[in-house]
Amino acid sequence: NAVAPGGIDTAMTSAPEHDQLKASIPLGRSGQPEDVANCALFLASDDARHITGETIDVNGGLYMD
Repeated sequence: NAVAPGGIDTAMTSAPEHDQLKASIPLGRSGQPEDVANCALFLASDDARHITGETIDVNGGLYMD
């Protein structure tokens, strides 16, 4: 399994980049590191024991297909 993060707000993200990123995400907020971490924790848990070969996009709906 894999986690594919979209735009994540970190200390390396400048204010203009943050505003542009936030405006482009359907959920209306940029991702936080915790969003990616929570997905990884789920995949490592027994709750995901029957999930195999999947890539989970953590991007707030930015890339929907």
